Amino acid sequence: MAMTFSTFIMTLAETIQSENGPNLAYLLRPTSPHGKDLVKEFRNPTREGLTSRYGGCIESPWDDIAIRYVMVTTHIARKRTGEAFNEQSQLVSQFFRYFGSNTGWTLPALFSMLRDLRDLAFDADNYAKYNNQKSECMESAAGVVAKAFSTCMIDRTSPPSESRKWGVYYVVGLVLKCYFRVKRISLSKNILRALNANPDIPPLSEYPRSHQVTYRYYLGMLSFLNEDYNKSEQELTLAFYQCYIPAHSNQERILTYLLPLRVLRGHLPTRDLMDRFPVLDELFTPFITAIRAGDISAYDAALDKWERRLLELNLWLTLERARELCIRGLFRRVWVATDQNTRIPVSMFHCSLRLKGIDVSMEEAECYVANMIYQGYMRGYISHEKKMVVLASANAFPRVADRSAPLS
Repeated sequence: MAMTFSTFIMTLAETIQSENGPNLAYLLRPTSPHGKDLVKEFRNPTREGLTSRYGGCIESPWDDIAIRYVMVTTHIARKRTGEAFNEQSQLVSQFFRYFGSNTGWTLPALFSMLRDLRDLAFDADNYAKYNNQKSECMESAAGVVAKAFSTCMIDRTSPPSESRKWGVYYVVGLVLKCYFRVKRISLSKNILRALNANPDIPPLSEYPRSHQVTYRYYLGMLSFLNEDYNKSEQELTLAFYQCYIPAHSNQERILTYLLPLRVLRGHLPTRDLMDRFPVLDELFTPFITAIRAGDISAYDAALDKWERRLLELNLWLTLERARELCIRGLFRRVWVATDQNTRIPVSMFHCSLRLKGIDVSMEEAECYVANMIYQGYMRGYISHEKKMVVLASANAFPRVADRSAPLS
């Protein structure tokens, strides 16, 4: 049965009275079935016309919220994404008036409205870009979400179990998504600084797993971009193991950055893992295969082939750094071929490089060996006078993970 605006108002009032957060979120979601009913009821509504007719029919600010909801659904139905975003932004601002003086029962509605705001901002920016127009809806959405973060943080009156602070990490995840989308990642520091400065927030482990995973993922990403690889690996690993198994796309997103970090430590992914993620398999397997074989030419060819994609993902420098593992693998094969002799002529390493398509002089080959020793991939020294590499009698090629700084 179709829902009229009068019925919508009454249902909204009952939901607020009963403090039913999930139902409030459903009522104010533009994609809910009753949204289409309201679009049919009001063919060409205006906010002024609706306000003059329905203003004051329910306590403020809910009369304005209900009217703006009609305008949002109408603009969406007419494919007017920019106007829909603007109305949704005003709707959320009106909701803050109520949200700031109430307990955490309103959090489901807040989450839903902020998600819708982000999605509308994304659609509006894409529409503007397609039509060669300028749009900064996502950046505006980030500002609105950041205001929601502040409102959640300053709750000092609600009982602990009903506090708005239980929405902090969800909102932080959402605002970080917006910042990453508009490439304003530096603004993330302000949010994280405010979060860490508040000792009254419950421990992260007490929040829903989905909130933890999103927060840890973006914390790991920020550390990755700042080249704090140890911190990044720690956060991304926790995010991956806490991520719900059916959330395949989220696991793939985490592994896109976790796998290269694990490779830098010398931990290569198994075939079973790669088979579960075909997109990552196509991207990373050429590099992993080249490392296993010590095939530097194949590794360089993979870097050239995937250069554009790796630059888009901010992964090119990380995988370029992992090229050292390929050289280590090749030199280790030379060592094995000499029955693990502790004295190997530099010429043998030079020959191995030439066989793999790396056309270098003897002096350059010696530099390759010296670099491997300096970085801890090999243990020994070079007798320059005798053109001989003298390797340690024990553990000549330490495990990559055992280096003093394996991610550097």
